[in-house]
Amino acid sequence: MIVCMTSPKLAIQTDLGRMYCRQVGGEAIVPSITTVISMDKLDLSGWAGYMAAKALSDDHRLVHAVGDRGQLRSLIRDAAGAAEAYRDSAAARGDRVHNYAEQRALRALDLEHDLEAAQAALEANNELGFARHFDQWWDDYNVQPIAAEVTVWNHSVGYAGTIDLVAKIGGRTSLVDYKTKNTDRDGFVKRPDDKVIMQLAAACKAEEQVVDAERGAWKEWGYGTDTMLLAVALGETGSRTFMAPPPALPDYWSKFYALRRNWEAAFKIAQSRASLVEITPPAQ
Repeated sequence: MIVCMTSPKLAIQTDLGRMYCRQVGGEAIVPSITTVISMDKLDLSGWAGYMAAKALSDDHRLVHAVGDRGQLRSLIRDAAGAAEAYRDSAAARGDRVHNYAEQRALRALDLEHDLEAAQAALEANNELGFARHFDQWWDDYNVQPIAAEVTVWNHSVGYAGTIDLVAKIGGRTSLVDYKTKNTDRDGFVKRPDDKVIMQLAAACKAEEQVVDAERGAWKEWGYGTDTMLLAVALGETGSRTFMAPPPALPDYWSKFYALRRNWEAAFKIAQSRASLVEITPPAQ
């Protein structure tokens, strides 16, 4: 049995990605939406190589290490982990920004929150620009929150996930996913990857939403496919809001469904530990 111990409360990290339980302390039985989407892998070897080369060229120790094979090997080892270090740093930053956004929504809902601590965490990492532009986005779009960090479940296909925000925006019920992004050379916050359309398409197909994670209480999902699906790119220099185009949703949902089957096959193979079996020549 795999026990849930991480946040969101019902999600845990496994060898095959993040999975969800029906209640705290239960067994993880379905993959997360993002884990399913991760089956559509990108080749990041070029980016990883660039990050390693950049880390090495930017290292102030390089000039002193030229001609010293031992020091060079040490610098190369450090540079080799540059892509992973960048990924981990970006993930930690994303967690801080998402936490601020969640606490901001909880405050607006008159629920228990700790917005000051979330803001302090951003300030400690020189990331207050994200908070400032998130607040500006909230005001500009006149966001009327309904729920924040909503864990949802789909039994028919077998997956779960957590939606950053359910809100009324422009008079329409909207499902919102935040993406923390860097700023490009022209000063614009970079756009989210179009895979977020698949993420939002799966979210709106939910069948249940959690009521009490500790008790494992759920209720019917109340927001169907007529909701507006938004991806909000949050950066230190601004924000950009994108809507998932309704005509594209069936195709993105079909791709998600196929990836879910791919994940299940990988899961069963991992569970069975099946591998090639060596055989001897046939008897003469």
